[in-house]
Amino acid sequence: MAGILAFAGSNSSKSINYELVKFTLSKIQQHKTDSLNLANYPFPMFSVDLEEKDGYSNSLVELKNEIQDADALLIAVNEHNGHLSAYFKNMLDWLSRLDRKFMLNKKVFLMGASTGKGGAKGAINMAETLLPRFGATISATFSMPSFGTNFSTEEGILDADLLEAHQAALQDFLKSL
Repeated sequence: MAGILAFAGSNSSKSINYELVKFTLSKIQQHKTDSLNLANYPFPMFSVDLEEKDGYSNSLVELKNEIQDADALLIAVNEHNGHLSAYFKNMLDWLSRLDRKFMLNKKVFLMGASTGKGGAKGAINMAETLLPRFGATISATFSMPSFGTNFSTEEGILDADLLEAHQAALQDFLKSL
């Protein structure tokens, strides 16, 4: 049984990506799961000056430790203007300064949701390139377009093709553990 840590790369209290994370976790039965709401983790904008002056916050060290204690990660990235959100990129910058390989040997199920038709594919593609630099292995990806139309908090993924794609990606991830 693997320990899976799940979070969305968003600091929004109404994150659709965190909704997707919670739905995905509800489908995992054979492993220990835990989730973090990163809206509770405020980080200042990274700068070398701030790093030298203040060092690393307790919440950053705690987040790094939680990531490193997990066997695998389930991450849903949000997209701003076709890119990773500034919040998620900033979080990665801080974590990688604390420990460059903070995701070493972590299998990752990388997802993204958007309200538009692109399904956060730009952010997913960027994260798929970036996270291996920190030691991660991307085991599976899933893109959820038109979240408001294709997802319900009560029912989950409504579109049959998207539900099938999500289930297949989740199974690929779980088989990699």
